[in-house]
Amino acid sequence: MQLRRVVVTGLGALTPLGNSVSEYWNGLINGVSGAGPITKFDASKFKTRFACEIKGFNPEDYFERKEARKLDGFSHYALVVAEQAVKDSGMDLEKINHDRVGVIWGSGIGGLKTFQDEVINFAKGDGTPRFNPFFIPKMIADIASGHISIKYGFRGPNFTTVSACASSTNALIDAFTYIRMGKANIIISGGSESTVNETCVGGFNALQALSQRNDDPSTASRPFDLDRDGFVMGEGAGCIVLEELEHAKARGAKIYAEVVGGGMGADAYHMTAPHPEGLGAANVMRAALEDAEMTIADIDYINVHGTSTPIGDPQEIKAIQTVFGEEAYRLNISSTKSMTGHLLGAAGAIEAIASIMAVIHDQIPPTINHFTDDPVFDTKLNLTFNKTQKRTVRAALSNTFGFGGHNASIIVKKYT
Repeated sequence: MQLRRVVVTGLGALTPLGNSVSEYWNGLINGVSGAGPITKFDASKFKTRFACEIKGFNPEDYFERKEARKLDGFSHYALVVAEQAVKDSGMDLEKINHDRVGVIWGSGIGGLKTFQDEVINFAKGDGTPRFNPFFIPKMIADIASGHISIKYGFRGPNFTTVSACASSTNALIDAFTYIRMGKANIIISGGSESTVNETCVGGFNALQALSQRNDDPSTASRPFDLDRDGFVMGEGAGCIVLEELEHAKARGAKIYAEVVGGGMGADAYHMTAPHPEGLGAANVMRAALEDAEMTIADIDYINVHGTSTPIGDPQEIKAIQTVFGEEAYRLNISSTKSMTGHLLGAAGAIEAIASIMAVIHDQIPPTINHFTDDPVFDTKLNLTFNKTQKRTVRAALSNTFGFGGHNASIIVKKYT
């Protein structure tokens, strides 16, 4: 089988740094923190009282009130970024073959707020089962991809990947694979998550996974810093229109970048902790390079998973040094989670967009909030601390790793 080339022709983003791709990118290159006190619920009794929330988003600006109430927040976000990306792609919905356009989405948790609220309402009652008739379709993680396909009439491959924080990277790799195997011309792909709620924040607090730097939220996400104390919860969505190259050229589409490889695998080690030697992370980076038929010398930037946890950050850097050897010192490495927080299942989507924008603009977004070197990290590595750096970015690799040992890496490069 002759594999087809796959390019990026549309982008959409809804993030703690801004509600469009341009706002998001401007926030990244200017080193802006999206963190602040939680406004979505009373967090005064929680160990962590801050998060990276989306700002200025009202579902009724995008949906009729009746329709908005039928959707969980993660579906609101998915539909908004899909509309941005479809519009950005310039596709003529009257002319494309809808049977050849798919939707492959990612969400690690889905409608958790809906589930929480329905259970609370039941528990407060007299035991009579009074549930919202939209409870189940609002909650299930696959519903976002379903809603996108229904809105546009896209009848191609349609499903949702659930692999914790690797979910949307898995979705993008699946979309890439389906297109290059000839099973679709276009796939709308990405991920969304709406997790700033009592259940999610409380649950991750119980795991001791979240930063508790309540006195200074804007500097709480500190990947690679000696004083990092956990990740910062984020929310939002990212959408990428992936398209078969010849199909894109035939309709005169603008092309942002090319997707060239993906790697997926498992640590097979622990429920929540990464492999201590970074084995799974190293394996998926090697797999992505092999899939792309590239060498370590071809990569200029790695957007790392880099969550700001004491255990996770060193293991990822260890994996990078294992795979790249001396070439690791030539790379720019950064964690954009230092600014956006951790969007869980949507992280891979917005970080793939950051990688695409780095390739387009030849700029490396920084790892902000670095104050104190941690001796566990090699100081000769360029972790792009605190300031954006300019360099030619021929190709970028984006890593995401999730609970359960799920690992995924994707590579994008300049289109030629």
